Amino acid sequence: MNDFGVLNNRKRALIALIHSLVFLGIAIHGFASPKAGVLLRGAGGTGDFILIGIYLTVASILAWLVSLARCTKERMYFILCTGSATFGLLRTIFGDASLPAAQYLRVILLTSAVVVGTWIFRSYSAPVTENVLSEESRPGSAPGGCTGGRARLASAVFMKGRIPWSERPNLRWACAL
Repeated sequence: MNDFGVLNNRKRALIALIHSLVFLGIAIHGFASPKAGVLLRGAGGTGDFILIGIYLTVASILAWLVSLARCTKERMYFILCTGSATFGLLRTIFGDASLPAAQYLRVILLTSAVVVGTWIFRSYSAPVTENVLSEESRPGSAPGGCTGGRARLASAVFMKGRIPWSERPNLRWACAL
């Protein structure tokens, strides 16, 4: 089983994947707007310094998340995102003339991060095998002594969505019918 440290549930994996897709769109949009760089043109504008601060913060947080990641997939995802943010920072500081590969590497790293993020997200969508289900959530057994055809029907309905009985306390009425 994958032992994720940060992306430890489906919701977090989805949010990370959406962020990667948004930043991939921003990186692709960067091809249309070349950067002059703060160092090459002298004093940069206020927007450039704000962008440098944002990139420093994001790259630092992503590097910290690499250290918190437990499994290889998660660590690879955060390394790719950190690399992309670092190339964005270098591109803002030095400009496209000094680092022409930064634009391309940023898009390649984010595309790879989207692929790995999709892989992580799909790992939460994998079907649950029967031997990992608790006794209470197995088809044919229901809480509260509900047995027979209604228990099998109710259990089949709830297990189709792979939601154990214990997580659906308000829907235990199916046995009372």
